[in-house]
Amino acid sequence: MDDLLSDFLAETQESLEVVDAELVKFEQQPEDDETLNNIFRLVHTIKGTCGFLGLPRLEALAHAGETLLGKFRDKALIATPETVSLILDSIDKIKEILDHLTETQVEPEGDDKEIIALLVAASEGVQSESAPKVVAENPVETNQSTEEDPPVGYDIDLDRELRPGEVSLADLEAAFMAADGPDIEQLAVEADQAKEEEVSKEKEKTEVKPTAEPLKLIQTVRVNVDSLEELMTMVSELVLTRNQLLQIVRKSNDEELKIPLQRLSSVTAELQDGVMKTRMQPIGNAWKKLPRIVRDSAKLAGKKVQLNMSGESTELDRQVLELIGDPLTHMVRNSCDHGLEPGDIRVAAGKPEAGQINLSAYHEGGHIVIEVADDGAGLPTSKIRAKAIKNGTISQADADAMSDNQVHRLIFAAGLSTASAVTSLSGRGVGMDVVRSNIEKIGGTVDLNSIDGQGTTFKIKIPLTLAIVSALIVDTAVGKFAIPQLAVVELVRSTETGEHRVETINGTRVLRLRDSLLPIVDISDITGEAAPESSEKPSFVVVMVVGELRFGVLVDSISDTEEIVVKPLSNRLTSIPIFSGNTILGDGSVIMILDPNGVAKQVSTGEEVEQDTSRDEANTDQNSDKTAMLLFFAGGREPKAVPLSLVTRLEEIDPNKIETSGGRHMVQYRNTLMPLVHASGAPTFKETGQQPVLVFTENGRSVGLAVDEIVDIVEEVLNIEMSDGGPGAIGSAVLKGKATEVLDVGHFLTQGFHDWFERKSAMENNEEPAAKRILLVDDNAFFRNMVRPLLSAAGYDVTAIESTSEAWALNEAGVNFDIIVSDIEMPDDNGVDFAKKLAEDLNWNNIPRLALSALEQHDLEKIGAISAFTDVVRKSDRESLISTIHYVLQSQGEAA
Repeated sequence: MDDLLSDFLAETQESLEVVDAELVKFEQQPEDDETLNNIFRLVHTIKGTCGFLGLPRLEALAHAGETLLGKFRDKALIATPETVSLILDSIDKIKEILDHLTETQVEPEGDDKEIIALLVAASEGVQSESAPKVVAENPVETNQSTEEDPPVGYDIDLDRELRPGEVSLADLEAAFMAADGPDIEQLAVEADQAKEEEVSKEKEKTEVKPTAEPLKLIQTVRVNVDSLEELMTMVSELVLTRNQLLQIVRKSNDEELKIPLQRLSSVTAELQDGVMKTRMQPIGNAWKKLPRIVRDSAKLAGKKVQLNMSGESTELDRQVLELIGDPLTHMVRNSCDHGLEPGDIRVAAGKPEAGQINLSAYHEGGHIVIEVADDGAGLPTSKIRAKAIKNGTISQADADAMSDNQVHRLIFAAGLSTASAVTSLSGRGVGMDVVRSNIEKIGGTVDLNSIDGQGTTFKIKIPLTLAIVSALIVDTAVGKFAIPQLAVVELVRSTETGEHRVETINGTRVLRLRDSLLPIVDISDITGEAAPESSEKPSFVVVMVVGELRFGVLVDSISDTEEIVVKPLSNRLTSIPIFSGNTILGDGSVIMILDPNGVAKQVSTGEEVEQDTSRDEANTDQNSDKTAMLLFFAGGREPKAVPLSLVTRLEEIDPNKIETSGGRHMVQYRNTLMPLVHASGAPTFKETGQQPVLVFTENGRSVGLAVDEIVDIVEEVLNIEMSDGGPGAIGSAVLKGKATEVLDVGHFLTQGFHDWFERKSAMENNEEPAAKRILLVDDNAFFRNMVRPLLSAAGYDVTAIESTSEAWALNEAGVNFDIIVSDIEMPDDNGVDFAKKLAEDLNWNNIPRLALSALEQHDLEKIGAISAFTDVVRKSDRESLISTIHYVLQSQGEAA
């Protein structure tokens, strides 16, 4: 295709989308001159370009429409719905011709005399069915028509009788021939004088503002979509190669490769973000046609409908944008036809005659959420139930047992329509099931909420992109799988006797999680593969959310989190609903990607499983225990975190002030030298701007942990999956919906000062001897790993254990301590009972007992913790923990 014609087609299609929406807006607000001028300008541009390219049929259509718009602009005619419809019809005809041009590069045969004649008649104020005569009461007189040339391709009858005041063409021609010619020389002199005056004026204008700044233009260039797709493919391969290199370095621990590889990883991440931005488009591009669709649908249904749109600038991947267009169109049409009542019924119900359809889009995590809401009558529950029974979708017994919300979701069943008659809008029973299917194909979900008499809201959640996604790599007895992190909300370690245990109720496997029962499935069950007899029992549950359904997937362990490149499934596997694609891991192995929507369909929703609310209140409060975590990036875009309570200050330092001393990076901080350690493990600091640093201070010494970017502070319940991912990492937890690596702060502190946790003598400000021994009892490994270095840094000898049974073993062995610090909420032995037994024990009854808890004062009193322990400290309060231990030990010494 000729490049000029190709550019014309692309630009004209874009212009016509704008014209469609602007015409609908102009019809509702005919007094809006700015909208009318915009429409006129676009149509005029299309007409002029058609003439330049030699496209007479398009030019004639555009010219006729422009003439009518010119009459509106000059206030000679008043726009009506009928005349606007006529212009919209001409726009549709132009689109048809453009489609033919795109395929064949030539205009189709035929003409458009009928629609042009209607446009001409409407512009002349002639009565017709499509354009009734509506002339302005006080038309504006103008000496200049909207277009000097006559319309191209019109059949105009010139052989008619002259009206009063008109002159025949023959008389005009005779008068022209008899007239004296102009004085050419005089005209030339006048022209030169006029030119000199014009140049003089231009010079004056230039001299008035000699220092005017040049206009800043936004520079854009059109890029072939295939080129972008090719670039995205190459970046995807680069990401795979980067992952493989990282895997190799982790195994070899080659220090020389770490720094350049870290730089390569950062550049790859930046390149990936940049390429992704070129694919991102505002969702408003998919909404441009909706005002016209709503307008035409409302006209066919005989209703008044107002479409309100918000969040048009929300961006998502071009590929996703293309796939979401048709489902959105269908849902908006449904709202017009099914959702909104006729005007008289609305008025009788006390509503405005015009119905409202609200379309909105916004970001939520890594998703785009689109809501289509109407203020209609709501879904007809009884009608849907009856139709579903009639179609055999559900039985009468099932229908009677279903809640209204469950009945409403039946509209997603194939072939179910509540329309009383087949129309051009709906009634064929093919619609919402296809909508849901199309949305699920791109990894999205659709749900609804309907309130009788108030309206219905559809909520669509779709991923930002389909090309590269963050995934959780899980190990099972039947192999490795990737689970998209967007669907993962929590990781839970399950035990047979612990609080988070798997049970079977009414034939359904469930996880007991925070006083509720969560339906779960086993990977081996949904893949149809038998797990080897020697395989261990699954010990982790990946908690996922699809729409309103929460469920868990049992796995053996969590391997890693990776940015994976999604590869399409083989044709032989497309019929398996639980897989959405496959990917290549860093070690070169190929694994399947689980489709959360497909897995959700394999889950028993557990309607028969009643919520278990018989758990005691202490355990309820235990699960509300939240820890404040500081999120940041370091050495890539995978989030990392440390407990906020360990961080003394957040600083930004000038990279130029970073020095090297004794092989260590240092910076002058508060009149002393502070060692700097990078959280990525590689000594790479920013060269420009400010370097973010987390400062850890104890006993007058500070260590700075350099990071790439500080992201956020969150407070969430931590369920940490401990890992052996190497030094510096405790494990992984889901924070803000993403798998996050939790760092071992102690590892980095010892890189700053190798003797950070060692005490050669009493501390400078030490009032307690270094030999004071603390027994720390807590079943949470993460909390033990966090508190132990903290107490060691304060000068105490800490023994950390995970159960009271281990404590009693130490008791029997004759080991003694100066203070016992115990968690209250432990699964195998309640902390309060443990404290009461300690009070009666002959060996340890005189040892002070300090409780750690997240419970409130009245809850502590209720379970007897106040009387059983010497004192109680909140888990998240680092300063109070150390000061309370100091106070209790000091009081104990004075009492002795």
